Amino acid sequence: MLYRFKSRASPPFVMLETHARQLFDIIGKAPAPKGVITGEQMPAAISALESAIAREGRNTHNHDDYAVEGHDNEAEKQHVGLHQRAVPLLHMLKESLADGKDVTWEV
Repeated sequence: MLYRFKSRASPPFVMLETHARQLFDIIGKAPAPKGVITGEQMPAAISALESAIAREGRNTHNHDDYAVEGHDNEAEKQHVGLHQRAVPLLHMLKESLADGKDVTWEV
């Protein structure tokens, strides 16, 4: 399943369910089929994402708390960490906050 994120202040993007659910957990949102992050909720969501990204940066294993131990070297090189997965939503939230627009998602 794919989640589609939209805002009138930023280009839309699509994310796999597994990764979207991780971000929903970080920002404190339920992974519903449809939802909204309002302007009032955005500062807390931005702060939560930035904190999670900073925490991942201190992790010595792929910068990802969710990484599986025992990856071979090639898997280690190809691993996509939280910091890469969260960037599209983080940018959308910041642009939307600046323009006073909500962020929505749907399946």
